[in-house]
Amino acid sequence: MRLEHLFEFSVAIKPIISAGMTTAGERLIADLDGGTFDGPKLKGNVRASGADWALSCNDGTIKIDVRAVLETDDGALIYMPYRGRIVVTDSIGKVLADGEGETQYGDTYWITQVQFECGDERYAWLNSVMAVGEGKIAPNLATYRVSAVQAD
Repeated sequence: MRLEHLFEFSVAIKPIISAGMTTAGERLIADLDGGTFDGPKLKGNVRASGADWALSCNDGTIKIDVRAVLETDDGALIYMPYRGRIVVTDSIGKVLADGEGETQYGDTYWITQVQFECGDERYAWLNSVMAVGEGKIAPNLATYRVSAVQAD
C-alpha cells in the first residue's frame, strides 16, 4: 500500500457544546463554520453545513464523527463523512479547554478514515477512494491532510 496526497483542508469550528455524559462518554458537538481545501486534483471551500458529533471517552481519547460538504472551485459538491480517533495530549487539551496554543501533525495519534460521495462526473472517481487523514488543531480551527490509500 502507498498513500497519494489528495488535499489539505482547514475548517473553522464553532464553540463546542456538551450534550452531557452518556454511558459511552461525554457527547460533544462542534458545528463546522466553513473553510478551504487545496490539493493537486481539487480545491475549493468547506461549506458551513456540517458538524462533528464527538465522544470524549474515559480512556483519554476522543472519537470523532464528522459530516462535511466540500464545494470545488468549479461548483461540484462532495459529501465527505469521516470518523477517527484522537489521543488527547496536554497540548490538545489546552487548545480544547483554554483556547490556547496549537498542535502540529504528528504531535499525537489523530487519524481519520475519510470517504466521499459525489454525483458530479468530474469527481466521480472519488466515490471509490478510501482515504486517511491526519489532523491538528488551533483555537477554533481543525486542519487535516488527506491521502488516498492506493494498492501497490
